[in-house]
Amino acid sequence: MIYKVLYQKDKIVNPRRETTQTLYMEADNYVQARELVEDNTPYNIELIQELTGNSLKYEKEHADFKLTTFEDKK
Repeated sequence: MIYKVLYQKDKIVNPRRETTQTLYMEADNYVQARELVEDNTPYNIELIQELTGNSLKYEKEHADFKLTTFEDKK
């Protein structure tokens, strides 16, 4: 499954909508997606959203869509 992760680059600074960034990743489920981001980055995760169907198609066509890969440490 493909997930869209909205995050702040820093856990210390208060989140602001203007500084929210996005990454796209593939994971087996929501829990694995969260664990991979938490284990491999210092990011403050705001939202993880599964992309399917028309949502996935839209993101691929209209966003800076590039899958981020992380090594699963388990």
